[in-house]
Amino acid sequence: MLTPREQGDLGEIAALRWLARSGAHVALPVGHSPHWDLVAELRGELLRVQVKTSAFLRNDRWVVAVCTRGGNQSWNRLVKRLDPSRYEYLFVLVGDGRQWFIPADRVDGSISITLGGRKYAEFEVERGDPIPPGDADQAALQSAC
Repeated sequence: MLTPREQGDLGEIAALRWLARSGAHVALPVGHSPHWDLVAELRGELLRVQVKTSAFLRNDRWVVAVCTRGGNQSWNRLVKRLDPSRYEYLFVLVGDGRQWFIPADRVDGSISITLGGRKYAEFEVERGDPIPPGDADQAALQSAC
């Protein structure tokens, strides 16, 4: 079973691979960046990219947490929600390998978004490698945000 950090690492690797195949030059931060996971220069534009993963399938849709708890939780238990002014795109990898590249201003949710239906269909990109099975994602969503 993957830890949340390992699952997140798989998401970042998937984003790097997809962006590189799309012609982007990609850079990773030294240390942890609280608002974005990587930077890509794509078609002459510099983009901050936030990466999320989900292996939680409910009603044939993928539920993706867009808030963070745990390691990014402050002393007073505040939850960090994505701020669209601090990144340009959200890259998402889900359990079966489907991937999305969603503009920040189109992310409609402060706790979670649901992928696999019509709402974000225009932002789905080519399929990547699936996330190995595990139940850490479901537990995180049930206790989260």
